[in-house]
Amino acid sequence: MTPVRPARRRPDRGSVSVEVAILTPAFLLLMVLAAIAGRTAVAQSTLQMAAHDAARAASISRTAGVAADRSRDAVLQRMNWEGLRCVGQPDVQLSGWIAGRGTVGFAEVFDEETVGEAASVTVRISCEVTFADLARPADVPGSRVVEATFTSAVDRYRGRG
Repeated sequence: MTPVRPARRRPDRGSVSVEVAILTPAFLLLMVLAAIAGRTAVAQSTLQMAAHDAARAASISRTAGVAADRSRDAVLQRMNWEGLRCVGQPDVQLSGWIAGRGTVGFAEVFDEETVGEAASVTVRISCEVTFADLARPADVPGSRVVEATFTSAVDRYRGRG
């Protein structure tokens, strides 16, 4: 008796094509979301370093005008060096703090009357990062606002004003 070979069935024929067709959009979406997350993380890191540089530049200045100019220059220099581009100009806000008085106007930190008092300057930066160059799905926003803040102490015995 000759053995009977069962007929070969191929129920999975073409299943790889279907799987690829289904998984490709999901894989592409994952890649776009990774690119958006990466760009946001790099922007956050760059802004944190820029806020640090700006606060330090402001805290070693002797007048409020010079401090404001140097802090804005430090922000732009760091962003250019890191290659971060915002939609428009970054928003740089400066504020001050003096012991015993709490939060004050930025210029008050640099008054001659504050020599000998503990003081600090705070720089808050916000930047709108765009994702327009990425092929993104319709429900993913085209940009995101990233913010960073840093505070630096002002030497209490340094001449001001």
